[in-house]
Amino acid sequence: MKWKNLIKVAFKSIVKNKMRTLLTMLGIIIGVGAVIVMVAIGKGAEMRIQNQIASMGTNLLTIFPGSMQSRGVHMGPDTGVQLTLEDVDKLKKNTTFIVAVSPMVRAGAQIIGGSGNWNTSVWGVSEQYLEIRDWALASGEFFSTADIRAQNKVCVIGQTIVKNLFANEDPIGQLLRVRNVPFRIIGVVKERGQGAFGQDQDDLLIAPYSTVLYRLSGHVHVNQILLRAASLEQMAQAQAEITAILREAHKIPEGEDDDFTVRNQTDIMATARETTQVLTILLASIASISLLVGGIGIMNIMLVSVTERTHEIGIRMAIGARSRDILVQFLIEAIVLSLSGGLIGVLIGFVATWIVHLATEWNTVIAPMNVLLSFGFAGAVGIFFGYYPARKASALNPIEALRYE
Repeated sequence: MKWKNLIKVAFKSIVKNKMRTLLTMLGIIIGVGAVIVMVAIGKGAEMRIQNQIASMGTNLLTIFPGSMQSRGVHMGPDTGVQLTLEDVDKLKKNTTFIVAVSPMVRAGAQIIGGSGNWNTSVWGVSEQYLEIRDWALASGEFFSTADIRAQNKVCVIGQTIVKNLFANEDPIGQLLRVRNVPFRIIGVVKERGQGAFGQDQDDLLIAPYSTVLYRLSGHVHVNQILLRAASLEQMAQAQAEITAILREAHKIPEGEDDDFTVRNQTDIMATARETTQVLTILLASIASISLLVGGIGIMNIMLVSVTERTHEIGIRMAIGARSRDILVQFLIEAIVLSLSGGLIGVLIGFVATWIVHLATEWNTVIAPMNVLLSFGFAGAVGIFFGYYPARKASALNPIEALRYE
C-alpha cells in the first residue's frame, strides 16, 4: 500500500469518529497549550527581573562593609569594619577600570513640605550618582562638587514624593524639612518604577553625601560605595582591582578574609536568571504531564480502534496487505492525532498567553524554539504511545481476524 493511500485511510478513520477523535486529542491540546503558556510566563518573568536589575545601573559594582569570619561563622555584609570616605578617596585615585565612584549614606526620615509630610529614604551620594545608576532627571538639575564641599542643603526628589507632596505645583525651588534641617529642591528624578526586589525606586530624596553624613546621620562611615566600571568586559578586572585596593587600605594580612563585600550586577543577573530558569523548567515539567496523559489516551483509543476494526484488518491482510502496511497505517493515525492536537494546542497557547498578558499586565515571551519543541514533543508522544496498538494490529492472524465478529 502506498504512503498516499495509507495517509488517506488514516484520515478517513479519524474523521469517521469526530467526537472520539476530539476527546483523544484533548490531552495533547491541553498539554501543548499549557507548556507554551507556562514557558511564556517564565520567560516573561526572567526578562522582567533582568530589566529591573539592569535599571539599577549599567556596569554597577557595589561595596558593602563586612563579610568577615567570627569564630568560624560567616557574618555576611554590613558586619565588622565599616567603610569610610578615605576608602572612597583611595578608590578614586587608584582605580584604572572605574569611571565613576560615589559613597552612599542612607537615613530614613519624615520630610515635611508642600501639602503635608511623608516618610521616605534619604540617600547621601556624590555628584556622579546619576551617571553610575544611569538615571536621568525629569526637571531641574543635580547638585555639584561645590555643593558637596560646602555641605549645601539641596536635594533631588523622586516622583513618589512629588505625587504625595507637590501634586498640583512645581517642586523645583520649594523647601523640604528633613529632621528639622531645611533642604531646597533643585531637581526631580525621572520615574523609575518598581525595583528588582519590589522596592519603590521613586520614593527617595537624594542629597550631597557630606550634608547627609554630618547633618542627618550622625555617623562617620558610609553604608555602601557604588562604582561604575568602564565596560561590561572589564567588570572582573575592576572587581579584582577594588579588592586589592581595599585590602591594602584596611591592612588585611595575606590569607585573611576580606572585611568587605564587592558585588556586581553580572552576578546578581546570573543568579536571578538561574532562579527563573529553574522556575520555568518546573512549570513546563508540570504542564508536560498533560502531554503524557494525552499520550496514554491516544494509546487506549487506538487499542479500542484495533479491537473494533479486527475484521477490517483481516480483510486487508487477505487481499494482500502486509503486516508492515497495517503497522504504518495505525502509526500514522496516532501521529496525525497527536500532531493535530499539537497544532490546536499551539493556537490555544498563543491565545491563552495573550489573555494572561491582558488580564494581569504580566510580561510574556513566546520563543519560537519552545513552540517547535512542544509541537515536536507532541509528535513524539504519538509515535511512542501509538506504536504498541499499531504493533498489536499488525501481529493479528488474518484467519482469526476474519472470524472476529
